[in-house]
Amino acid sequence: MNRRPGLSARLRLTISYAGFLLLAGALLLAVVWVFVLRWLPSNDPESLQRTFGPVIITGPNRSDLLRGFAPAAAAALAFLLVFGLLGGWILAGRMLAPLTRIAYAARMAADGSLSHRIRMKGRQDEFRGLADAFDTMLEQLESHVAEQQRFAANASHELRTPLAITRTLLDAARNDPARDQGELIERLHTVNTRAINLTEGLLLLSRADRRSFPREPVDLSLIAEEAAETLFPLAEKRRITLDVTGETTQTIGSTALILRMVTNLVQNAIVHNLPAGGTVTVHTEPQHDASVLRVENTGHPLPSELVPTLTEPFQRGTERIRTDEHAGVGLGLAIVHSIVRAHDGTLDLTPRPTGGLLVTIRLPGTPPQERGLSTC
Repeated sequence: MNRRPGLSARLRLTISYAGFLLLAGALLLAVVWVFVLRWLPSNDPESLQRTFGPVIITGPNRSDLLRGFAPAAAAALAFLLVFGLLGGWILAGRMLAPLTRIAYAARMAADGSLSHRIRMKGRQDEFRGLADAFDTMLEQLESHVAEQQRFAANASHELRTPLAITRTLLDAARNDPARDQGELIERLHTVNTRAINLTEGLLLLSRADRRSFPREPVDLSLIAEEAAETLFPLAEKRRITLDVTGETTQTIGSTALILRMVTNLVQNAIVHNLPAGGTVTVHTEPQHDASVLRVENTGHPLPSELVPTLTEPFQRGTERIRTDEHAGVGLGLAIVHSIVRAHDGTLDLTPRPTGGLLVTIRLPGTPPQERGLSTC
């Protein structure tokens, strides 16, 4: 933004300090005049005689003191002005030094260096509070940028894989015209489907991060039942018991995004389970001013250090590999995490002692007035 040049904050503070000191000196001199000099006799004998009768002046009168006092007062005011300017300049510099460090850190961040921190020492005050808030902002920004860079690198790698496979299949078909075309078409269809699913997942992540969706009352219990009904054939195929429990749980958000969130959770719970005889439980309940969704499944034990990484894009279970056609593209929990954040909720992943994972999502509950309207 183009601005006209003006006085610096340090110079304005200096002038303010000096002006305040000069005003204080002037008021002090006025007090001396009002309460001291006015009681001294003037140098007009006729006025004194009219007021007090015959008088004899034996000491200095008001004029004598004024002639001696005025130059000293002027010199004192000049000294106060110089002292106020010099002292104000030094004090303002010391007080504004934290702002200089904060401005330096801001310029470094603008140049792309997000690792610099102010780390201002001393007791808490307004400037140190600002510096701590700025350090926190830089830390979060650096973490977010690093996450986006990892995401871009992983997305490029994941998108390149189906394209490279497609090119290899086409080259093999061109070099061997007698090859079975049905097998080639089937493999190309599988690779293309995976590329489409990956692209749709990336677009969904972008949509959730922008929060560009309409909000409406949503019943988590109905969403859970719909997701379970959709994935029941997959659970039956894998011999997994799928249960949905709970009560009506209202929240505010996008029905489509919340359905995708619950569907991803249930699908992950089915896929990352025991080979047979496992269970998946989906439970919904209102808690105070929050709406809670829990998805719990059996499975193999998960290391505690692995759990925080499960919401990273392209992270699949214990390693970045695909086991079958239902393993997805590695964006399942990343999409869930993004949708939860877009709805101002929280996501908690807890490994079960006997194996498997407990996922708890808390979304803002529906305000009472909106809850009443939605039930009409």
